[in-house]
Amino acid sequence: MTIFVDADACPVKDEIYRVAERHAVAVVIVSNSPFRVPDHPLIKRVVVSDAFDAADDYIAERADVRTVVVTSDILLADRCVKAGAAVLASNGKPFTADSIGAAVATRAIMADLRAGMGTENIGGPPPFSKADRSRFLSSLDEILVRLKRLG
Repeated sequence: MTIFVDADACPVKDEIYRVAERHAVAVVIVSNSPFRVPDHPLIKRVVVSDAFDAADDYIAERADVRTVVVTSDILLADRCVKAGAAVLASNGKPFTADSIGAAVATRAIMADLRAGMGTENIGGPPPFSKADRSRFLSSLDEILVRLKRLG
């Protein structure tokens, strides 16, 4: 079992390290630029090229039923859900086969609105909160417990 982290803008890396260590699960931090990760045998850093979607491609190519992917990128989440991975946003919201279609459609609508109106009239996601962090920790723990039961 492995946790892949779309790490360039992930606000919950420290939480991932703690939960992964408690469950003895490997973590792969994937980014376009190097940054510090803990020196721990379960944690691996992978720096991909700065090519468009290089980190997404690396993660999606390795996603399967034994992986957890942490990302807020809806298109990457879609690819990983289709590969059978458990996918979790940094706010603790899971992306599932039942929810990903609506998320992709909403993303497309928002992109069209931004293109037509500019970004000043359309708000982004709400600020990351303590409740988001708590929900993420709980959700990640639940996913890992469920995957361990499946063997």
